[in-house]
Amino acid sequence: MPQYSVNNLTVDNVLGYIKNKEIAIPEIQRPFVWKSDQIRDLIDSLYNGYPIGYLIIWQNPDTVDKNGEKTIGKKIMIDGQQRITALMTSIVGLHVIDKDFKDKVHRIAFNPYASENGEPCFEVQNPAILKDKKWIDDISYLFSNDYNAFEFIPKFCKDNPDFEPMKLNKLLERVRDIKNAPIGVINLNKELSIDKVTEIFIRINSKGSSLTQADFVMSTIAADDQYGGQMLRKAIDYFCHLFSNHNFISIIEKDDEFVASEYYPMIKWVANADTNLFNLSFDDVLRIAFESRYYRGKMANLTDLLHGRNFETRSYEDEIMANTFATLTCAIKDVFNKFIYDQIIECLKGAGFVSKRLIKGRMALDFAYMLFLRLRNDASIDKLKVAHYVQKWYIMSVLTGRYASSPETMMEKDLRAMREKGFLTFYSEAMANITDTFWDITLVQNLETSSSTSPTFNVYLAAQCKNVDASFLSVGSKVRDLLDSADIHHIFPRQYLKDNGMNSTTVYNQVANYAYLNKPVNIAVGKKAPKVYLGDVTTAILQAEESQYTTIKSMDELYANLDENSIPRDVISMDATDYSRFLDERRKLMAAKIRDYFNSL
Repeated sequence: MPQYSVNNLTVDNVLGYIKNKEIAIPEIQRPFVWKSDQIRDLIDSLYNGYPIGYLIIWQNPDTVDKNGEKTIGKKIMIDGQQRITALMTSIVGLHVIDKDFKDKVHRIAFNPYASENGEPCFEVQNPAILKDKKWIDDISYLFSNDYNAFEFIPKFCKDNPDFEPMKLNKLLERVRDIKNAPIGVINLNKELSIDKVTEIFIRINSKGSSLTQADFVMSTIAADDQYGGQMLRKAIDYFCHLFSNHNFISIIEKDDEFVASEYYPMIKWVANADTNLFNLSFDDVLRIAFESRYYRGKMANLTDLLHGRNFETRSYEDEIMANTFATLTCAIKDVFNKFIYDQIIECLKGAGFVSKRLIKGRMALDFAYMLFLRLRNDASIDKLKVAHYVQKWYIMSVLTGRYASSPETMMEKDLRAMREKGFLTFYSEAMANITDTFWDITLVQNLETSSSTSPTFNVYLAAQCKNVDASFLSVGSKVRDLLDSADIHHIFPRQYLKDNGMNSTTVYNQVANYAYLNKPVNIAVGKKAPKVYLGDVTTAILQAEESQYTTIKSMDELYANLDENSIPRDVISMDATDYSRFLDERRKLMAAKIRDYFNSL
């Protein structure tokens, strides 16, 4: 049985419902992504009687207040926002926000001469059109209350004496008749669960940018005009946009309403902050905020709560909706807090994650951020140990892939266990599951990869950064200083291995064959076997001579450098025939280093 009904509304009907707020367009406060020529083509399609696709509307669940009185849920457009926004800016003259968050009206011009000749008659307004009297430079005037055919037509024909008034009137009425063009509207069954509506929302938008549950949450927040949702939505958007573009603060400062709000002082710090390590997206903000206040891990549940869902009675209540907006708003303000963000960054850096390239596993990072917020407000937790717990949980999550598959399910499971057992018991049990088998076998196997972005390899590099290890064949330069600027070196040079028949990238690009070192040294090594270039280093040390590869002066220093980089000491005598053995030995050394590092936190 269909879960929807279909009917037709005119363009004028739809725009009227939106003006009267009978239908909400959640995305109206977000950047309008259509280009002006897309708007022109939409107007042209309506002018020529072509279909422009269906709109999909869903009515929020009805809610019940404290007195048992029912409140009819608001209708929300979940597909067709861009088309309707295009009509509102071109026909009504609505100011929309462009990709640079600047207010703009998209003006479409009409050429009666072109229409008469069967040529394309709509165009995006431009300086040339404004100077050409054959064009009506803005069709929105034709739909406004100020339009007076008895004044406009004679004036146009005076400027264009070869155009007959009757023909012009007929063409202009055809343009104005766009407002009577039918648009198909699909009304989703109001009894559909929010899970189903969310699924529909994601599916119907899948041809454009990839959408998530968080997009639907943001749309739900934006559609609210009772609990400050629209301003909250704008604050989240602005906050996240500042992370990717600090100069965006100049655009925000032109939004007088927002600058006067409570949110502006909370987020403006981002414009001058070092945010390279962790750029928060709205998905991050919502997930961290939600999980810091609720023992639930699924974003769909947040959508439910924002609609007033009572999970026990399966009804929708005004009080729950109000409480959810209030609770979520407070939680989001925590995420906006500069002091908290700085503490999280210091927590990551303190564990050796000093470069963005080391931070993978967004879900693990979100959970760690949320955990920090929870623990700092938990009276049973020693505040001096919060960073310790967060660091170890994040690293454990990355190493084990705890949130790599079905992350929301795992997060919810962890949150519920935390609620039932208390954090300390939950934490201890989770850490007890990291057995010797994991360290000695699983971790070694995880290092058998050619992916330089492997989570396990990134944790290994973080361990080197935490320990302030020197880079390979160096005394002065540290791994932590080379991550973003230096080459990663093949200990057994790539070309050397290829020359010896190992032509597969999965063979010569094993992470166990990688080490950081300075570029001049890398060039000097070239395609020499380890026993050649390290043999030269050994000879130079023993004969107290200068080396083109290193400033290391003693064998003790050389062995210490090899140890810091988890490289077997006998590499100094290895060639291609030893490569497989070298990889096996180094993986074990790398895994042991990760274990020691983890236990030291």
